[in-house]
Amino acid sequence: MTEPTVYDVVVVGAGIIGASCAHHLAQQGLKVAVLEAKAGAAEGSTGLSFASVRAQWADDLNTELSWRSISFYRDFQDRYGIDIGYRPNGYLLLIPEANWERQLQAVELQRAHGVPVEVLDIERAQEITPFDPAGIGGATWGTADGQVDPHGVTNAFLTLARGHGADVFFRAPVDGTSKVGELWTITAGERTVTGRYVVNAAGGWAGEVAGLAGLDVPVVHSRRNVYATAEGALDNYVPMTIDAATGVYMRSEGNRLLFAGAKPTEVNGYNTAVDWPWMEELLALAADRFPWLVDLPLDRKACWAGTYENTPDHDGIVGADPREPQWINACGFSGHGVIQAPEIGRLVTEQVTTGAITSIDLSKLSLARFQTGAVENSVSLVF
Repeated sequence: MTEPTVYDVVVVGAGIIGASCAHHLAQQGLKVAVLEAKAGAAEGSTGLSFASVRAQWADDLNTELSWRSISFYRDFQDRYGIDIGYRPNGYLLLIPEANWERQLQAVELQRAHGVPVEVLDIERAQEITPFDPAGIGGATWGTADGQVDPHGVTNAFLTLARGHGADVFFRAPVDGTSKVGELWTITAGERTVTGRYVVNAAGGWAGEVAGLAGLDVPVVHSRRNVYATAEGALDNYVPMTIDAATGVYMRSEGNRLLFAGAKPTEVNGYNTAVDWPWMEELLALAADRFPWLVDLPLDRKACWAGTYENTPDHDGIVGADPREPQWINACGFSGHGVIQAPEIGRLVTEQVTTGAITSIDLSKLSLARFQTGAVENSVSLVF
């Protein structure tokens, strides 16, 4: 069916990024349509994420985007009356001796952005999460970092967007695009919509969606496995904890523990089958740092796998496409999407309403960096 309305913006994707964009755009009085291939919201990377948020980064841009977004989550219930599950349970980073001085520099950068972060000695860090300190130079603790409910956030954004007149269409996989004059026509199965702008928030499928418009956006799926202990396996609460030496990370979820870590040999591509051999390798990798972990009973039925939407430098792509200014990318966040979604929605709206993003220097996230070779090697932790 062809929707008779000419939309100001057609958002492709109803994950947390697309939903945030829809909310911020509709809030400004723009007529918005959201096209989602799946049967509901947050059914891709968003809903299968580790659901943790942090403002501890080693570069200005990611720190600012994350801190603004966490502040938005913090105030969400007071502003909109919806509990989106923001819990500032803290975020513990265990840093190897070789990287400790650089981490202290990162703390100063974070504090300059207003981020509440503490520097802990080994003994204090061990009181938060038990670990073997061999090779660890120190730890940092983000007191406003913690968790959100990705499904809750996404659905809240869409509810707010609908309240401002947005239309949200599920089971609408985009399979064609064309542009005549100033209008895009997007086909999605049996549905056709027309709009002045397209926001590509299709997650790991963003490259494929862009390809339909003859554009090149380097985003690929990369599987991440999440493993779970049996319920009641651990008495004490474990906040989000990352061993930067091994890449193992964990946190409590109810009365069970979740743990994960990026597999170095993971092959890019959409795959949500749990990798059981990697679980054994991960436990072996974690054994020296967290010897208590390997003895905990596991619950295979509670484990899952999702995907990151990765770019070559593990930073997102945000802004108008250099070849097509009415095509706006908001994708490729490489595990940062849940963290940065509120601010990305605001910036995309700034692009649409003013023609440029000027409130923050977003050049590091421009698509052009891949086309000109101006890609920075990010010094931020990637998890």
